[in-house]
Amino acid sequence: MNRRDLFRIGGLAALGAAAAACGGGGAGGSKGGTQLQFMYWGSTFEKTAVEKMLRQYEQKNAGVNVKALFTPDEYDVKLNTLVASGRVPDVGYVPMGMSFRLAEQGTLVNLFPYVKKYPQLAGCLPDAYLWYGQDKLHGLATANEVMLLWYAKDALAEAGVAPPPADAASAWSWDQLVQNAYKLTVDQNGKHPDESGFDPKQIRQFGISSSITYGAAWYGFLRSNGADFADEAGKRCLLDTPEAIKVFQNLQDLIYKHRVMPGPGQLAATGDDVPGTNVLLKTKRVAMVVDGHWSLLDMNQSKVNFGIGVLPKYGEPFTTTQVAGASAVFAGSKHVEEAVELFAFHNDPRYVDLYQQGLWMPQEKKYYEDSAAVDSWTKNAAHPPEFRTAVVDYTREHGVPDLRNRVKNMSSISSDVLTPALQEIESGKRPAADVLKEATPKITALLQGWHHTQEL
Repeated sequence: MNRRDLFRIGGLAALGAAAAACGGGGAGGSKGGTQLQFMYWGSTFEKTAVEKMLRQYEQKNAGVNVKALFTPDEYDVKLNTLVASGRVPDVGYVPMGMSFRLAEQGTLVNLFPYVKKYPQLAGCLPDAYLWYGQDKLHGLATANEVMLLWYAKDALAEAGVAPPPADAASAWSWDQLVQNAYKLTVDQNGKHPDESGFDPKQIRQFGISSSITYGAAWYGFLRSNGADFADEAGKRCLLDTPEAIKVFQNLQDLIYKHRVMPGPGQLAATGDDVPGTNVLLKTKRVAMVVDGHWSLLDMNQSKVNFGIGVLPKYGEPFTTTQVAGASAVFAGSKHVEEAVELFAFHNDPRYVDLYQQGLWMPQEKKYYEDSAAVDSWTKNAAHPPEFRTAVVDYTREHGVPDLRNRVKNMSSISSDVLTPALQEIESGKRPAADVLKEATPKITALLQGWHHTQEL
């Protein structure tokens, strides 16, 4: 699965874990002393970085050994099995939706009493904290990830299109996005969608790709147009409002009216597999793609000539943040104090090079506010010059947290109603208004409110 797939599955609800003992390899071993287990998913690159971090933890904590439980497949299935059998790891990643359920069941440690002890836990971005009640903190989003507008520099240069702005104040309007997408969309004969003879069945390069079914991709647009998923109480769905309908109709129009965005199946090389954003840009199959920050790692590894812009805006600019799974400490640990210390250590940019390499973004506020701290993870060859404004400033000043971190029962809402409705909009069979007005009451019936939030 590509990196977008990893993050889009509602907190990785489709990935599964290794074995009952969780298999493993990596840091730690049976060397006596305190034994901890750290369970996680990820790519081979992430596996290497996590194991390096765990070795550093052992070096700084004599007498503590950590076994790395790398579990790249069927994560939720095997984690549920471990929970049921009472053989949970000490610390680990948890699919976002599952994390709230496990917390409410008492399976995860309440980290609130430890916040003052560990400064790196006390100084996080407000939206990083995962609360399941007053003074009940079950974890953090593992890393901050935000949605951005990626583009192929060569494709834009060839079309004479100026790069998307890298600062929110100058963000394109939706109409500007559409206008530029026309210039960047060409068929096999070099014709654009607004030219006579354009062949929509033989498009060589699409101008834009932005998912209609992936909530993180459209939630920033929704908020920018003055809409939201639900009302203040989180009990009434608002997707049938004119502001929300406009957003989804505009996305559908990119495919079927303007013909500048690929529809379902149009990018799939084989079966349903869609190439990653890095491949789409490098091959100029698509000129611009709305995707998450995590794409930066693949961009650099693939040596794509890319740039980063902020998303187009309607009113105030917004982007979705905290698009990730959760990290937590399991209540079944025999060494809770040591496990909490490992938890505080595991996503610290001083010990994990996934930040400098471009996969993760930090959770501590200082890495967005203090110039030296910002430089510590961004001032390197992996981060392009526009990163400071297009990502760091954009995240700090215009971020809204992913719906999966905020809406109770979001997994059921998505699978039962929301995703099928958005797939229908994506298919072009009915206008967005018809689909959303039909789906909204059904979503309202499932809504249970927003998850608790509070200030530290």
